[in-house]
Amino acid sequence: TLPCFSPSLGCVWKKFLSSQAPRISVFMAVPTIYAKLIEYYDKHFSQPQVQDFVRAFCQDNIRLMVSGSAALPVPVLEKWRNITGHTLLERYGMTEIGMALSNPLHGVRVPGSVGTPLPGVQVRIASESLKSGIHSYSIHAQGDENGTQVTPGLEGQEGELFVKGPSVFREYWNRPKETKEAFTPDGWFRTGDTAAYRDGVYWIKGRTSVDIIKNGGFKISALEVERHLLAHPHITDVAVLGPPDMVWGQRVSAVVQLRKGEMLSVKELKAWARGSMAPYAIPTELIVVEEIPRNQMGKVNKRDLLQRFYPG
Repeated sequence: TLPCFSPSLGCVWKKFLSSQAPRISVFMAVPTIYAKLIEYYDKHFSQPQVQDFVRAFCQDNIRLMVSGSAALPVPVLEKWRNITGHTLLERYGMTEIGMALSNPLHGVRVPGSVGTPLPGVQVRIASESLKSGIHSYSIHAQGDENGTQVTPGLEGQEGELFVKGPSVFREYWNRPKETKEAFTPDGWFRTGDTAAYRDGVYWIKGRTSVDIIKNGGFKISALEVERHLLAHPHITDVAVLGPPDMVWGQRVSAVVQLRKGEMLSVKELKAWARGSMAPYAIPTELIVVEEIPRNQMGKVNKRDLLQRFYPG
């Protein structure tokens, strides 16, 4: 969790709404912080006239609000926009590459996407195959700040995201083996994230290893399932896992945190999800916890959760 931040929720809102403080140029936070601020808002700012004041004041006195370090659930983005009038700017980067993709500072920001390549950055979405001991790559899409070329028939096709550019690091210090594995033979950095390009923007589907669930021949994005589940009125936080299954390869399991006083069963969740989710993506298992553990960057370690709830 973010224990050091929780007691400061009221202080942050006070800074946002202070007429004595200077105008805020940029506010940057991880999605969990925005979710916590929303919880505080719901609890303390229930009167319509107060809500109108909050929205108007935030629009006039905060220039830009940014989300990063983890995927931003669309319900959080939409709720924050309703509260403050700000559409959070979401972008994508890593320690090894800096910032690579971003929604525009000025222009339409597409909820759930990470926009397009930043100046000087090249990106590629590709799938790897091994034939006769030789690795080869099928390129689905490749682009830079000037546009993206898509292989005919492959728009929206998922693959690993590769990055090139002057911001990409040169090597892991004194780790030649890891450095070699991090790059393709022609010099692209392998992010380890699954991505897709469609509707003119890039979409991150999750870490290739833990966020892509293979269930009975279907490839399911755990992040997309999480975005759907966060729209449920009783769910405040969720992590979707893919524990092993003898029949299906992996099954879809949801670890959820509920609003205080609420209850939810697997049967109720399935009935609610049928109208908006593909049948194979609906969780078949539900684990209710008091709080989903996150690190200081607001990220969930899904390997730890899998070991905790599905040991062995």
